[in-house]
Amino acid sequence: MAVEAAKVELKNVQDASGLEERIRAGQMTADQVVAVIGKTEGNGGVNDFTRILADQAFRRVLQKLGTRSAEAIARVPMVWSGGCDGVITPHATVFAVDDRHGPASRSRLTIGTALSAELLPEDIGRPAMVEKVAEGVRQAMRNAGIDDPRDVHYVQTKTPLLTIESIHDAEARGQTVACEVHESMGVSNGTTALGIGVALGEIPMPRAEQICRDLDLYSSVASCSSGVELTQAQIVLLGNKAGAGGRYRIGHSVMKDALDIDGIYAAIRDAGLELPQRPRAGDLKGRVVNCFLKCEADKRARLRGRRQIMLDDSDVHHHRHAKAAVGGVAAAAIGDPAVFVSVDAMHQGPHGGGPVIAIVDLGE
Repeated sequence: MAVEAAKVELKNVQDASGLEERIRAGQMTADQVVAVIGKTEGNGGVNDFTRILADQAFRRVLQKLGTRSAEAIARVPMVWSGGCDGVITPHATVFAVDDRHGPASRSRLTIGTALSAELLPEDIGRPAMVEKVAEGVRQAMRNAGIDDPRDVHYVQTKTPLLTIESIHDAEARGQTVACEVHESMGVSNGTTALGIGVALGEIPMPRAEQICRDLDLYSSVASCSSGVELTQAQIVLLGNKAGAGGRYRIGHSVMKDALDIDGIYAAIRDAGLELPQRPRAGDLKGRVVNCFLKCEADKRARLRGRRQIMLDDSDVHHHRHAKAAVGGVAAAAIGDPAVFVSVDAMHQGPHGGGPVIAIVDLGE
């Protein structure tokens, strides 16, 4: 199966006209769309309902222009990350599949999706969540037709976080939760990343006391978000597969810190583009479909030996500082502010840095 990928801008929080234009132009059909990964312009927090509004708008287009049932469309993974701080443009990357194949000697982008088992409030931040996510990632690998975990370059997830209601539900059943509501976004993301790392053999199964504490444990391909709109892990897994058709390829690397622009170009090279030793955005020649990055403030409050104050700022949360800063670096690297940059990167790449994934159009 060949993958078609398209990046579309969101002109407002309920705008899916870009998706509709791509479908009407014949780049893909509505029924071929298998996943959407996007950025919305809300606050990126627990109460960021722009994610829900964007989700509804994109699903309405699939229903209007396709033949799938409402139930089938509801199962299409759509991972929305809120918050477009700094120069980041609200946008979505749409993935579709068709029945084209390529030569066995050529490795091209493939995609697999899965939904995990139900994640209970008491699972978040605990080994049960790691295990459930890991099994979901294995299902997504099988769905993508990938046997070797080294061929996996990007696992994007959306998982539930805690709400007052879900905490009350757990307590009514005699259960406890691992954290409080506002901590649960980072804890859900971090626990999910460990599940990805376990599934791909990057790390061993962590002990309960290591979850969200031992930051030396991480996945280099995990990009995890969480929200109030679901109770399972939505998993979108991308890698390269021999014989897959299409013209796209994916690669990954890590940013060692918030200024590591070389990490972005390393991911682009890993995807298959030849670049000069010291690249610039113009060297990409429009071949980068999108870059997907995770980041967070370094808890040591240092960056290349210099003191940082984002963790001390009482007016602007450090998530917004970090997202804006890394978004600016990424936008400068590829010459496009429509980049996917998400925070709460615990267990996702090295501490103070994060994974960076690039999808490129090889034009074949």
